[in-house]
Amino acid sequence: MDFNIQQTLKPPHLAIVPSPGLGHLTPLIELAKRLVVHHNFAVTFIIPNDGSSMTPQKKILEAVNLQSISSTFLPPIDLDDLPKDAHIVARIILTMTRSLSALRDSLKVLNESTRVVALIVDVLGSDAFDVAIECNVAPYLFWSSNAMSLSFGFYLPSLDETTSCAYQDMLEPVQLPGCVPLHGRDFLDPVHDRNNLGYKATLSVSKKFKLAYGIMVNSFMDLEPEIFKALKDAQVSQGFPAVYPVGPMIKPSSTGKSDGGEHECLSWLDSQPRGSVFFVAFGSGGTHSLEQMKELALGLEMSGQRFLWVVRTPNETTKNGTYFSSDAQQKDPLSFLPDGFLERTKGVGLVVPSWAPQIQVLSHESTGGFLTHCGWNSALESIVNGVPLIAWPLYAEQPTNAVLLADDIKIAWRVKMNDKGIVEAQDIAKYARGLIEGDEGRLLRNKMKELKEAAKVALSQQGSSTKSLAEVAEILKGHK
Repeated sequence: MDFNIQQTLKPPHLAIVPSPGLGHLTPLIELAKRLVVHHNFAVTFIIPNDGSSMTPQKKILEAVNLQSISSTFLPPIDLDDLPKDAHIVARIILTMTRSLSALRDSLKVLNESTRVVALIVDVLGSDAFDVAIECNVAPYLFWSSNAMSLSFGFYLPSLDETTSCAYQDMLEPVQLPGCVPLHGRDFLDPVHDRNNLGYKATLSVSKKFKLAYGIMVNSFMDLEPEIFKALKDAQVSQGFPAVYPVGPMIKPSSTGKSDGGEHECLSWLDSQPRGSVFFVAFGSGGTHSLEQMKELALGLEMSGQRFLWVVRTPNETTKNGTYFSSDAQQKDPLSFLPDGFLERTKGVGLVVPSWAPQIQVLSHESTGGFLTHCGWNSALESIVNGVPLIAWPLYAEQPTNAVLLADDIKIAWRVKMNDKGIVEAQDIAKYARGLIEGDEGRLLRNKMKELKEAAKVALSQQGSSTKSLAEVAEILKGHK
């Protein structure tokens, strides 16, 4: 059989390039699974390597267990020339940029053996568009966050040209089309210092968004209707790429088991009344100062509410950069809690060190509220399970997410900090009581129930996100 005919008979192939970090890889895997199972694509993940252990990524990809999804890991790149205080976003973007040569080689090899119709990159990988175009492959962007932060990404180059001051010093908020007002202090943190490498790298990738043939967004129409409408209008009036809401894409519920069997928190939740537990977790990278950790503990105790708290070691450091605790304390986050806290709250709260099976906790009927760092994956997991939020953003785009969740969608209350940047115990107690027991908390819960149903509908056979992904799939198949 002729080689070209053989190639044509194969399913259309997608190359997906995630930037480093499990938070970027997870939703892309869910996207790949849907495109393979429902639209008959084959997918190869091409994984840039920042020099760290890639074991977690390999484990997740091996667990996918779909024959049409494969992966290849690029050689590690060297970041030793970066200053020690280089922003994490700068490190990620430079990992992508310095991997372009290896990506080009991998894409060419893949293109020789199969019909690659598109290269899909995530939010920090738009530098790879140049390689896609060079290899005659259509470039697409998967936006793993919400439509509001995408709007900001489009707006940043214009803001850079028209503003000279630090954004957090701007007196008036920015009014993005279709969005609630966004103050400079709530911009994603890499852009706060305009002289930093992180800002320059973020600005550089933002300028390339318009080169995408299309942008898939991990959100859904009923969650951000006005913003998606504004982006659609911008496609017509300003030549923006077409935007497709295809979410929510979250990882499926795991077994909730660690090496020692089922996690203890799940059996503890089984014994609690429906909707009574206040869940507190700040993601895999979320830590607080020792002072803030103690205020949080006292606030939870003061609230009188049942709570499940995932505790991580505080981020206090000494001048030589080490934790001020002993080695033993560093290994046990619970040792930083106030004296007697665990005894006084026994039976009311459960404190677990470092990790809990978050999706299973959020889907449990006993969970009635979630104090969160506002990572978008966590926000979507809450929405899918109908759990109202207390928004406590820490870094990255989390402050922008908090604005969306609290001021626009109105499914969260945002914490207030004192002059020292501390959320005080009495306020934490008020948030917990109000969310679990108060009338205003009931209003949040009712709105969340509506969005839980809307998310379910969006992903149904005739739902808006299902149709949107099908539209993209047909366009992808039309390339080459």
